[in-house]
Amino acid sequence: MGLSRRFLNLIVQSHAPTIRSLRCIDLKRLQLFYPTPPSPTNPAANTMETFGLPGPTPIFRACDSDADCQWRVACYPLSQRRVLCTDQCRRNLLYDASTHEVAAIPEFYRPRLDSLSLFVPASGEGEEGNKDEKDRQEGSEDEDQQRGGGGGSLFLMEKILRPVTGDLEVLFYGNGRRTSHCKLLPPPPYIHEPSKIGSYAVVGNGAHVCISVNGRGTYFLDTAGHTWNKAGDWTLPFHGKVEYVPELELWFGLSANAQQLIAADLSTTDSQPQPVYSWKLFQPLEEWIEHKDAQLVNLGSGRFCIARFFKHDFDFVEQDDSPRDCIVLTGLEVVPRVLNGKVKLEMFHHKSMRHTTLPIYGNSVDLVF
Repeated sequence: MGLSRRFLNLIVQSHAPTIRSLRCIDLKRLQLFYPTPPSPTNPAANTMETFGLPGPTPIFRACDSDADCQWRVACYPLSQRRVLCTDQCRRNLLYDASTHEVAAIPEFYRPRLDSLSLFVPASGEGEEGNKDEKDRQEGSEDEDQQRGGGGGSLFLMEKILRPVTGDLEVLFYGNGRRTSHCKLLPPPPYIHEPSKIGSYAVVGNGAHVCISVNGRGTYFLDTAGHTWNKAGDWTLPFHGKVEYVPELELWFGLSANAQQLIAADLSTTDSQPQPVYSWKLFQPLEEWIEHKDAQLVNLGSGRFCIARFFKHDFDFVEQDDSPRDCIVLTGLEVVPRVLNGKVKLEMFHHKSMRHTTLPIYGNSVDLVF
């Protein structure tokens, strides 16, 4: 199986929280994956290859504001090469890295500077119902030629939900852009005090957004009617964002301690889903300090990129003794095998590559998608 995506997108923060930039890594040049699956052994951390960040495609800046609030900017992915940029003034811009087009998007009802996001493509373009589009993408040589122009809905959720309307908002993005608008959504039922979202996913061919709230249970939001239904007091076996992989007909994500890649079937949730597969991930050196949640990116065709964020005082000859920010990208491949007449999934580690940022230069990676 090959990659159905050509680019890995990174949102990079400069010294100041008022500046973000989009860096698009060409996976054909980075060569995170070997031509064939390697032997199932973990690569040693001290033998990692290094990579440099490409130049910024655009630079996003927060607008100058006289308001008594901190100037900040945040970015959220829509489709594979589109990113929404928003700031403390609720100014929204949509950038398409394929065409380099910029479009103004309606303002949110409140600033969205530290939210969880899920993009649901318009009907007929997502998950299980997207087989024809998936096949076309896998045969494409260049993602720019197959990006499509469909719209969809971007759901933004505060990481800590409260029993008030305003913590959830949806942006409807239409093809003509004039149809774009925002809407506030009610909180899930039985949320009587601030509660943290532990994991979240799109299920049912885009019909529902599923969230697990720590200590509260799992809820489904109807993406058409915007009504909530509680599935149960249990939570999903994942941590963070969960990705559906149509080639394997399973949902993939990271375990609670982010040390394992797990897969589960979320097509039916009458009871608590259990992992049907679990694989141990890359183990960092003991002196590496992980300071941010790991991120899983589905690259298509059973291939993934795991991004992990560390602080470590690498052996650089520098005057500054403060720890360096380091991002490690690991390529993983999940391959179906037929054993004794049954299909079994095997995971293979490809390369692990790191980028280290010196404090004097800034430019720490914030988001990978």
